[in-house]
Amino acid sequence: MTQIDFYVLAGTSQLEQMQFACHLLVKAQQKSNRVFIHTDNEILAKQMDELIWTYKPLSFIPHSLEQDPSAPANSPVSIGWQGNPGQHHDIMINLSKQIPPFFSRFARYMGVVVQDDSILSATRQHYKFLKDRGYQISMHDMRLLG
Repeated sequence: MTQIDFYVLAGTSQLEQMQFACHLLVKAQQKSNRVFIHTDNEILAKQMDELIWTYKPLSFIPHSLEQDPSAPANSPVSIGWQGNPGQHHDIMINLSKQIPPFFSRFARYMGVVVQDDSILSATRQHYKFLKDRGYQISMHDMRLLG
């Protein structure tokens, strides 16, 4: 069964949500996990793509947009907003306000929560959806860390 983790941040912006996703991505890469980042749309996917390029200037995180026909087929990190990703991944970082129907094919699902009304509302729906289906959910309150 998919391991479910929610990370609750003190921040309020989508940029802070995406920056924390980059932090999770770096940790996943250190463990050689393959990651799929799910966004609501192409604009957000491209913003995430740009952020990954600049997140750690002295490091390189190989990644690609899932819907880019020129993307390498074996990219360890892909970013998408439509449908089931084509390659297998270990972790899904969901930055979307929806839970995609294919989330359960991942070993681990990570949601990043910021203090924005629309994101909080979506997260409550995600939590209820997952809890009602019997998933064990781990909440990580990052507000307590600093």
